[in-house]
Amino acid sequence: MNVILKQVLSRLVLFLSKKKNRRLVYIAAISLFALGDFLYSGLARRTFVFYSNIGDNIVVEDRMLRRSRDRETDVRRYVNQALLGPASPRSNPLFPRETRLNSFMLRDGVVFADLTEYAALPLSREGDVFRSLLTLNEGIRRNFSYVNDVRLFIGGNEVFFEEFRGIFANSADNSKTAP
Repeated sequence: MNVILKQVLSRLVLFLSKKKNRRLVYIAAISLFALGDFLYSGLARRTFVFYSNIGDNIVVEDRMLRRSRDRETDVRRYVNQALLGPASPRSNPLFPRETRLNSFMLRDGVVFADLTEYAALPLSREGDVFRSLLTLNEGIRRNFSYVNDVRLFIGGNEVFFEEFRGIFANSADNSKTAP
């Protein structure tokens, strides 16, 4: 047994004596550490939609958000990230910078999100408020299959109730989609 161990160690020392091989081992060790950290941290990819400040083009951003054991916390993190705005400098935020989340609740597949009054202020042109709320609504539904309905409020008042019901009356069934 000792002879085999000595042979393995001598070959390892010979392998590591070359600078190229040492670098390869360092890269492999760092890669394994990074993969283990990624798998242990529990990150989830979430998709955000913003609008370009040049024309009506959409800008899609993927962000890695920490996943928790609580579904409500996951959706709340998504909404807070959407309120922060885009990472791209060529994109416009959905809501004014001062907009915050007053309260949030997920009950029986229904999201209740109350935004501050700043969410009602248009960013640049007519219709921005409705478009922003609709984009947030669709983003929540797209990223979380267990969400059946989204109720958005501004300052405690539900917004565009009838319009949202009409738009999502014939929407796809999200209950069979994986998160």
